[in-house]
Amino acid sequence: MKWIFLFAAFCGASLLAAQSFRGPGGIIDMDGQSFPPENPAEKAEWTFARFHYSLGDQFGRFRFQRWAADYPKSDRQFTRGVVRLTRLSARSTEHVVEADSGDIYDWPWLYAEDAGAWHLSDADAAHLRDYLNRGGFLFLDDSHGDYEWETLAAGVKMIFPDRSIEDLPNGDEILHVVYDLDDRVQIPGTRFIWGNRQYRADESTPRWRAVHDAKGRIVIAICHNSDVGDAWEWADSAQYPERAAGLAYRIGINYIVYGMTH
Repeated sequence: MKWIFLFAAFCGASLLAAQSFRGPGGIIDMDGQSFPPENPAEKAEWTFARFHYSLGDQFGRFRFQRWAADYPKSDRQFTRGVVRLTRLSARSTEHVVEADSGDIYDWPWLYAEDAGAWHLSDADAAHLRDYLNRGGFLFLDDSHGDYEWETLAAGVKMIFPDRSIEDLPNGDEILHVVYDLDDRVQIPGTRFIWGNRQYRADESTPRWRAVHDAKGRIVIAICHNSDVGDAWEWADSAQYPERAAGLAYRIGINYIVYGMTH
């Protein structure tokens, strides 16, 4: 019975943390670190916009908010890299875009964490389809294994019933628009580093995939079996591998520049 009690306590704490992410006084992340709230008055060319999707009822009442994993440290630490490594004018704080919000059209680049857990309604899918058809760009990150892939792909199918997910060829423009990403390695989440979790067979091969619109523009980019957001979050840690962190920043920058110029 002890393990059941500990599991319930953990889930309850996770739910509490998820409910206390955002407030008028700032943001508390999952590690208890405090961040000032976003600054909507700050003007910039680009803002890290994070998609807040629904989990449906798949986790019952113990619903860890997987859309917010690594938030907001990952978002802000990556943004500092964008400022340092590009000439983009980037807002110092991120923005959370609700799935049913009309302000989705204000953000040309959208990031979804752990889309292997998302639950899109028909209205959400139609909303994203309209956003992407108007020129938006969606980056799906941190899905692992066959089960999560099936969930992610089902959501993509709702958005574009007539489009296929394709593996990106090595010469694709998005992999070379700023940095040449010829040397791509698996980008591990921290649970596979200091969490001592082992990759299963269906999690061990990283995939770079995409969905194109009718004109051939990539509208959805996908990193499967990698955790780019974790690399952004922990790039300042001596325990996180530098090679993977560097690749994560280069991927993110390529995807931003591609999304904003195509």
